[in-house]
Formats: sequence, structure tokens, C-alpha cells
Amino acid sequence: MVDASQIKEHAEIIGADGTHVGTVDGVEGDRIKLTKNDSPQTEDGKGAKHHYISLGLVADIEDGKVRLSANGAEAVQFEETE
Repeated sequence: MVDASQIKEHAEIIGADGTHVGTVDGVEGDRIKLTKNDSPQTEDGKGAKHHYISLGLVADIEDGKVRLSANGAEAVQFEETE
């Protein structure tokens, strides 16, 4: 597991395949909080919600970007909301 202190706010999160997954809003416990801009409006129109990705999915931090061990499409399936 990577050192969470290396993950900086506004860093891009990319999948193992290089696709954009999100942007770091912060780290909370063992999860990365994504900015609301990366989250779609909910079906009821109440607005975007923060999504979270487990730190366990982080493979590396390269050039300020957070690279995940899962491809972008797979990583989205692991996202949690709150």
C-alpha cells in the first residue's frame, strides 16, 4: 500500500489503462474522496455526491498522479458514495 500522505489534493486519479477516473478532493481514513465534479447528478436531480475509492486500489503515485491497480471502467464499479 502506498503512503497516503503522498496523495495530494487536486491530483488526477487514473486507471491502470491510463483513463481518467477522478480528481482527489482529499484522503479520509483509508479512502480517497473524489471531487463532486467527477460525480454525475443523481437521478432525482439532487446534485452530485462525493464518491470514494479505497486506498487498497492505489498501485502507485507517478508524477503527481494516482495510478490505480484496476482499469478505469473497473475502478468506477468499486466507488462508494456517502
